[in-house]
Amino acid sequence: MKKHSSTQYLQATPAKLFCRLAALALFVAVGGNALAAETVAVNPGQSLKRLQDGNERFVAGTPTQVTKRRAEVANGQNPFAIIVSCSDSRAGPEVVFDQGLGDIFVVRTAGHIVDDVGLGSIEYAVEHLGSSLILVLGHERCGAVAAAVGGGKTSGHVPAIVKAIKPAVAKAKGQPGDAVDNTVRAHVREVARQLRNAGPLLAERAKSGQLKVVGARYDLDTGRAEVIE
Repeated sequence: MKKHSSTQYLQATPAKLFCRLAALALFVAVGGNALAAETVAVNPGQSLKRLQDGNERFVAGTPTQVTKRRAEVANGQNPFAIIVSCSDSRAGPEVVFDQGLGDIFVVRTAGHIVDDVGLGSIEYAVEHLGSSLILVLGHERCGAVAAAVGGGKTSGHVPAIVKAIKPAVAKAKGQPGDAVDNTVRAHVREVARQLRNAGPLLAERAKSGQLKVVGARYDLDTGRAEVIE
């Protein structure tokens, strides 16, 4: 291969020099993206602290991560946490925890219900993307939970959602305070328990301490996400 001295680069025409510099920049960018795609170990405690810090920024009105990482994660992802949350448009996890692209792996359904497809998605993130924390996020005044508590008639496929929340309704029944909010908390704990015991992958990792599963309740009024073990 023919070598070029630094003098030859300086003596090149502007057009050739531009092309050479552009090629060098592309090489550096590709190398940087490749490094960004490598798995970086983050323990469950660090992951939870990172989410809590992001939520504090959100509550304070000083988010910083919204568009920061698009170029860094274009060629790979290494989300440090998995968020299982309700589909409610007011409780988007990336916003609530002030996280950018590639930071969290999100599974969302009405009432934060986890079916086989959702469980497979979570297992993929744990096994192949290195996520060490699963946070189940319920929220204040959840419509899906209210429907389950109310017990009224629903149509289409909504009854499947209500049915999945019914065990939490039974657990919260008779507790003092707001029935819907009590059920939200009970349902968060129930989903977290199911994930913690989901074999073989999640149960094994949770038992060994490689994976932590926690629950949280998002307050629509204050913006704060409260961890509820």
